[in-house]
Amino acid sequence: MSRFSEKIVVITGAGSGIGAAAAKRFASEGASVVLVGRTREKLENVLNTLPGSQHLIAQCDVGDPEQVKQLSEQVQRSFGRVDVLVNNAGSVVQGKIHEVSVGDWRKLMNTDLDGVFHCTHFFMPGLLKTRGNVVNTSSVSGLGGDWGMSVYNAAKGAVTNFTRALAMDYGADGVRVNAICPGFTLTDLTEDMKDDKALLERFYDRIPLQRAGEAEDIASAIAFIASDDARYITGVNLPVDGGLTASNGQPKQA
Repeated sequence: MSRFSEKIVVITGAGSGIGAAAAKRFASEGASVVLVGRTREKLENVLNTLPGSQHLIAQCDVGDPEQVKQLSEQVQRSFGRVDVLVNNAGSVVQGKIHEVSVGDWRKLMNTDLDGVFHCTHFFMPGLLKTRGNVVNTSSVSGLGGDWGMSVYNAAKGAVTNFTRALAMDYGADGVRVNAICPGFTLTDLTEDMKDDKALLERFYDRIPLQRAGEAEDIASAIAFIASDDARYITGVNLPVDGGLTASNGQPKQA
């Protein structure tokens, strides 16, 4: 497929996990990809796996509005347009609210929420010109609560509703805004969990498809929602979770 031929796709958090998988998927479908992240070495490693040659590395902290402004200007100078913005950069803080620090809160919000605002703010003028679209990486943790993850829940819950509001504001302009809400997915953020068989079994007991997601599963959904195949879809927070959120929360009885 070449659904993104001649399209310019900006992906934050592109140095690993879901962002890296999304970069590979978009590039395989003909896009020129702007790989955004804080660590150049990681971005270069991903770049070396991409088909095609019209890609760009952009070292940027999305929590810094001036850096994001410069990033948007760099993309315009390099390509003259932007068609898709994937707000994927994120981090996790665990612990009850009296256990986490103010610094923990601020650090996570700076990336997971402020970064989404900064990128959408500075790239929206370009997206309006191309009638492009935004795909945010939220989470099932933005649809419901978790034990011991209230800070992360707060950030992702905000991204979820921000997505809805943006879709309402820009639909008449032809710009779609959606979010993908991954469930338990094996990435670098969950690296310490993948060998804990007892913990995995507890997850699988709640996931109808009986497995964790992989980065490529999420990337496929991102590519779909960003493509013209989803041209009449906006304001959606799409769970990509193996069926986890199909449950009403009651335990399995048989």
